[in-house]
Order: sequence, then structure tokens, then C-alpha cells
Amino acid sequence: MKIICIGRNYAEHAKEMNAAVPSEPVFFLKPDTALIKDNQPFYYPDFSKEIHHEVELVLKINKPGKNIAAEFAYKYYDEIGIGIDFTARDIQAKCKEKGLPWEKAKGFDGAAPIGQFVNKSKFKDLNNIHFHLTINGNTIQKGNTKDLLFSFDTVIAYISKFFTLKTGDLIYTGTPEGVGPVSIGDRLEAYIVDEKLLSFEIK
Repeated sequence: MKIICIGRNYAEHAKEMNAAVPSEPVFFLKPDTALIKDNQPFYYPDFSKEIHHEVELVLKINKPGKNIAAEFAYKYYDEIGIGIDFTARDIQAKCKEKGLPWEKAKGFDGAAPIGQFVNKSKFKDLNNIHFHLTINGNTIQKGNTKDLLFSFDTVIAYISKFFTLKTGDLIYTGTPEGVGPVSIGDRLEAYIVDEKLLSFEIK
């Protein structure tokens, strides 16, 4: 299975990162070894001193597809979940300075905690889903799919032009503004609307 992450899919996040707002979806991959399931803890790696949280809604692909038309993309996922795209920001910055790939800043072991999924039929409007992240009980990030630059269907169609999507693939759909560092001892909890679907500790 693949973990496909959409970058800069919320304009305000692009601005806080001093990055251009993209004219087409930007994506990168994480290996399956990045996943953390079942609310298991995230162990702070010794190679970084600046791990940042990025909360994101996640789509789970339910059947194979290639060159999917946007109007049919809704048929390729039934469930929506929530996860964290952890980024070793200090490692990423060094790679960017040298013009090097920065997979090691995004795809390291444990860099993709994933929570529970819910059926998309639960939501009246997929273009108006609120989600948020708390750290130690304080709301740190909040977003709504109405602010996506590229909708779920647009993202699926775009990715499938380049990669065949397979059952079980995960698409992290982008993070809103408010990203920042985590510390050992922090408790992260992620919600879709008011339902807590992910809760884990930094160790």
C-alpha cells in the first residue's frame, strides 16, 4: 500500500510556510513503515530536534483505479479518517537548502500516525467537514474542507494520472495553518467534527 500526501492544499498553510500557493496538486510519498496505528505512541527520533505536527483528513482507497475522471472519483473511497503528517522540519530545511530530496524528513519511521475511519455517508457535505487537533487539551490546529485548494475528487483524479491507486492506499489530503513543534510528553488528539478518532502520546 502507498501513503500519498498532498502538500500545500490549504492557502493559509502555504503562506505560513512562505511557499507559493500551487496551481495544481503537489504530492509526495511516505513508506508504510511510517504508519502508527491503534493509538500507539510516537517515539521522538534522535536525528531531529524539530518535529512538527500537521493534522490531515485521510482518504482510504477502496478499489484499484488509473486515470480516474474527477466526476467518478467519489466511487474510489468510502471512508474518511484523520492522521498526522509528522515532519522533521530541521532536516527538511537542510535538504531544501542543498536542493536535495527530503523524504527522510517526511517518511521516517512513525511519521504517519493514523486514527480510526468513518464512513463518508456520515457527512452531509464533504466540502464542509470540520476537523481539529488538540495538544494537551488545547486546540492547536483546525481546518475545514471548504478551504481545500483541491477537493478530494480533484486530488484522486490527479494522482491517478501518475500512479495506479490500489485498495488500501491512503491519501493524506493536506494540513491547515497552525503547524508547529511537538515535545516529549505531549498528548495529541485529533477530531473530525466532534468525534475523537486519534489519541496518542509523544515519548
